[in-house]
Amino acid sequence: MSFVHRYGPWAVIAGASEGTGRAFAHQIAGQGVSCILIARREAPLNALAEEIRIRHGVECVAASIDLSAADAADRIDAAVAGRPVGLLVCNAGGDGNSAHFLDQRIDAWVDLASRNVMTVMRCCHRFGGLMRDRGRGGLLLVGSGACYGGASFMAVYSATKAFDLCFSEGLWAELRPYGVDVLGLILGRTDTPAFRATLAKRGLPVPANLASPEEVARIGLERLPHGPVHNWGQADEAAGYLSSSAAVRRNRVLALDEMTKDVFGPR
Repeated sequence: MSFVHRYGPWAVIAGASEGTGRAFAHQIAGQGVSCILIARREAPLNALAEEIRIRHGVECVAASIDLSAADAADRIDAAVAGRPVGLLVCNAGGDGNSAHFLDQRIDAWVDLASRNVMTVMRCCHRFGGLMRDRGRGGLLLVGSGACYGGASFMAVYSATKAFDLCFSEGLWAELRPYGVDVLGLILGRTDTPAFRATLAKRGLPVPANLASPEEVARIGLERLPHGPVHNWGQADEAAGYLSSSAAVRRNRVLALDEMTKDVFGPR
């Protein structure tokens, strides 16, 4: 089955204006699938849509939508306007707060949870149902290794990504009999503008060996038929980030806390 037949004729990419979302949009359009690009910032989104139309010769629609808003999923549905969507990429959801939970206003955390959980869930319900009815399609949820354990500076972010991980696994089990592919793509550190902005805000250098957005998108689309989870940089059979005992999870939290200091700085 060709990519277009399996995941076309339209794809929705949420969080498409830069970084991995931009890379997903180009690679999906390069396969001949028309794109509906969703992000908050209108200017870069419109510029990307025009670039995709010219470079790949497919239709491309851009819609400026705040994915943390309560009506975000309804506005995405309105932007789709009845077009048959065969692929949903939920790529938005980074944490720009760079703060401890109690040091940030609660509204900021509610926005993060809404963007990473409620909007993702609503979109998957809407488009996943249509894919199930057609007997084909794909849901790709871009996650983070933070999903495997909490740490200071990431209490809410880790919790939302843990939801996305379990949600991906559950949807995969539910939808695989209907020909709908589901993947939770668990990323490590990736060279995105948002990540570089966080480092710059803290006056910290860019670490070596960051994953490139283009490689992330390529691997994500390649692994989509083989869900429910792909751990970036890990073989399919490797234990990777997984751990089970309370002691191991406790030590992992401490280790992750140390690792994040070169991004967020000392307390």
